[in-house]
Amino acid sequence: MKCPGQDSQYWTENAIFETACPKCGAQVEFYKDDTSRRCAACGHRFVNPKMDFGCAAYCQFAEQCLGGLPEDFAGARQALLKDKVAVEVKRRLRGDFGRIGALTRAARHAEAIAISEKGDVAVTLCAVFLRGIGKDAAASAEIAAEILGALQAGPEISRQVLSLIRAEAADKANFNRESAIIHDALLLAELEASLKKKKAAAAEPGRIGELTTPTSRDIARRLLETTMERAQEAQP
Repeated sequence: MKCPGQDSQYWTENAIFETACPKCGAQVEFYKDDTSRRCAACGHRFVNPKMDFGCAAYCQFAEQCLGGLPEDFAGARQALLKDKVAVEVKRRLRGDFGRIGALTRAARHAEAIAISEKGDVAVTLCAVFLRGIGKDAAASAEIAAEILGALQAGPEISRQVLSLIRAEAADKANFNRESAIIHDALLLAELEASLKKKKAAAAEPGRIGELTTPTSRDIARRLLETTMERAQEAQP
């Protein structure tokens, strides 16, 4: 059985169309079920702009159904993986809302830092969510490997995530970019929680020096400024 979206018996007159090559502007003819085509004028291969690859992001039979998936699609598959990991970790933590809240804060900061510092967002967020799933790093890595396997993560992203989970966070000299992002995201999550509880920022500025990236330090300063402004507004 073929996916109805790709089965020609369901096609209309719009099933064959032309679109401009993004590199040279020449017209390239596409059939609805073409994942990509090569421009006859300049040789550039690009993705079918009208094809919806949404189901292929999670379907294990995507490559058999659609043929060779374009390289551009790898990012979409990884983006969906981080969301699946987040859901699975939250499911396993069940009613532990304290840990879920801490992980959610850390993930929010990690995503912002990774985007700004050009880190690998999918790898970083998967590692942030999975690193605290067990009682220690070894247990977390074992559970993380199980979860990544069940979610059919690729071998390379699994290797990177597990390496980050197992890494010792104490030696900043050996941090790679993703290690630094995770370190900063966890510290920012702690800072944010601390500021919300104390409702004062007097003791916190020194912690900015522990952060490793410019983006992280900017986020910390904004957190401190917001807390101080709220404290001033609350004064009679």
